[in-house]
Amino acid sequence: MSFFSLALTEEQRDLRDWVHGFAAEVVRPAAAEWDSREETPWPVIREAARIGLYGFESLAEMYGDPTGLSLQIANEELFWGDAGIGMALFGTSLAVAGIFASGTPDQLAEWVPQCYGDQDDPKVAAFCVSEPQAGSDVSAMRTRARYDGAKDEWVLSGQKAWITNGGIAEIHVVVASVEPELGARGQAAFIVPPGTPGLEAGRTIKKLGLRASHTADLFLDDVRVPGHCLLGGKEKLDARLARAREGGTAKGQAPKGQAAMATFEVSRPTVGAQALGIARAAYEYALEYAGQREAFGRPIVENQSLAFALADIRTEIEAVRLLIWQAAWMARNDRTFDAGQGSMSKLRAGELAVAATEKAVQILGGAGYSREHPVERMYRDAKIYTIFEGTSEIQRLVIARAITGRHIR
Repeated sequence: MSFFSLALTEEQRDLRDWVHGFAAEVVRPAAAEWDSREETPWPVIREAARIGLYGFESLAEMYGDPTGLSLQIANEELFWGDAGIGMALFGTSLAVAGIFASGTPDQLAEWVPQCYGDQDDPKVAAFCVSEPQAGSDVSAMRTRARYDGAKDEWVLSGQKAWITNGGIAEIHVVVASVEPELGARGQAAFIVPPGTPGLEAGRTIKKLGLRASHTADLFLDDVRVPGHCLLGGKEKLDARLARAREGGTAKGQAPKGQAAMATFEVSRPTVGAQALGIARAAYEYALEYAGQREAFGRPIVENQSLAFALADIRTEIEAVRLLIWQAAWMARNDRTFDAGQGSMSKLRAGELAVAATEKAVQILGGAGYSREHPVERMYRDAKIYTIFEGTSEIQRLVIARAITGRHIR
């Protein structure tokens, strides 16, 4: 006899409570300072590494959850604490996801631990895809990878833009075009080890939100990396390129399948969980404020229009969490996103974060517009979730193509 349950396991509840405690006791008290400083919060990263929250082992345990929920639970709780610090901690996981998506077991064992460093000297990693002329359209990528057979080296040249941890990362995972005429199918991912000549950071980008997370442009000037730094290996790449030239794909692989898109598909529910954490934090703060703030002789929460707005946000939070959990389960269990469920989760969560934080600012009124309350920071942090890792428009395009089976433009 089988049954259906949405109850979390004891391990999942323990994880949720552990991360929530860290978010409440360490992250939130530091959030305003690091947002104002617009610097990477290394003391917080070191504390997270010290307790085992930041590191390869904890990520592996979360990823090992067969339900796919543990990583989403941890992200929601951490980003409930603060999104900027949350991204400083979880930005590395996108690079790790890129290694998992394309790398061999030996490459995972070699490079993933280096992405995190150790408790005494933690590091960060960067996943480098976006370019000045190739944001949502990754097929327009201009960064090139050329193989030097005489030295068994790959030579990378180009520019990357808006890279989380760019330039300060120990490991950079760079997606480049090997055969530009094949578009997205002609791309591959490469590890750039620490200290590799030719990789230079450009400007550090000053942002509307997520200010505690470092973002920069990168320049690759004939960056040479050993042949084994090609994720997946050259034999696998050559076979994939041959299929692409013939118009075919690997069994079970979508025609557009390549390093960047494979990583984004897996990561979208996790990005959705981050946005959900921001939305929940704003909702909870506005709810508490509305119960205490009085106007015209009574708490403002007793006004129907305001109470209904809070009811709508709470309803969306519950619905979006289920959508994220469904997509996470599907991704973890190799189920095809036949209706674009990964994009659905990121789309709805990102738009909810923007709507919930905007409503929180409105509920607090003038107080919400000031830096005396955290909702203005949440409002700034939320907007990026309708832009990065695929804009809302791109998510709708992915969903539309999935449900129609047609090439919607």
